[in-house]
Amino acid sequence: MKKYKTILVSERKEIRSIVLHRPEVHNAMNELMIHELSDVFNRIAEADKLPRIVILRGEGKSFCAGADLNYMKKIAGFGFEKNVVDGQKLAALFRAVYECPVPTLAVVHGFAFGGANGLMAACDIVVAAENTQFAFSEVKLGISPATISPFVMKRIGEYGARELMLTGKRFDAKEAEKWHLVNWAVAPDQLEEKVQELVNEIKTTAPIAVRETKKLISHIVEGQNLDKNIEFTAQLIARLRASDEGQEGMSAFLEKRKPFWVTHRKLKK
Repeated sequence: MKKYKTILVSERKEIRSIVLHRPEVHNAMNELMIHELSDVFNRIAEADKLPRIVILRGEGKSFCAGADLNYMKKIAGFGFEKNVVDGQKLAALFRAVYECPVPTLAVVHGFAFGGANGLMAACDIVVAAENTQFAFSEVKLGISPATISPFVMKRIGEYGARELMLTGKRFDAKEAEKWHLVNWAVAPDQLEEKVQELVNEIKTTAPIAVRETKKLISHIVEGQNLDKNIEFTAQLIARLRASDEGQEGMSAFLEKRKPFWVTHRKLKK
C-alpha cells in the first residue's frame, strides 16, 4: 500500500480505509492532501483487484474543517487563471470520489466545513455523529461553495442549497439528515456500530452487481453535463476569489476580524 503524508491508507478484509491525517488542524485540506486524496481514489479506479467498500474518515477531533489557513493565504494571492486550475483540481478530487467504482462510506464527526461537505457529499453513504457541526460558510468569506455544489446539490436539492448555502449558517447532524446531506445521524457512541452495520450489509451483496448498479445509477441521473458544471464552477470560484468581496472576506477570516459587510466598513480604494 502506497504511503502518503496527509492521509493514512490501509485495507483489511476487503475494506479500504482512508483517514484524513492532519489532526493538529482538524484535517483541513491543503494542496498536498487534495493531491494525495485524488491519487488514492484514482488508484482504486484503476486497480485490478478492488475492495468491497471504501471508508473515508478523519483522525482526531474532526472529519475536516475545510481549507487549510496557509492554503487559503496562498490562493488568495492567485490570479484568475491559477484559481481556475486550483478549482479544477479540487473538482477532480470530488469527481474521483463520486465515480469510485465501489461503495464509499463517509464517517463524519466534529467539524465538516466548506470543502469537507464536497468530500462527504461525493460518497455514496454518509454517517455522522449527532453533534457534528456543518457549514457552507463560503458566502461569509465573500466567495461561493462553487466547486462542491454539483456534488452537494445532488444530495440536498435546490431548496436545501438555497437555505444552507445562502445563509452560511452552522447546523448539526440532525438538520443535515433532514436535508439528506447525511444518511444517518447517530449518537457519537453509536457511530461505529452503525458503520459496522452498513459494512455488513454491503458485504452480503454481489461485488460485480454492486459496481454495475453504481454505473446504472450514474447513467440514469446524469441528465446534466457534469463536465460543463465543473468548468462553470471552477470559473466562478476563480472570479469570486479575485473580487473585492472575496479578497476582503478571506483577509478578514485570516486576520480574525469581521469583514466590511458585517462592520459596514468600506474597502480601501
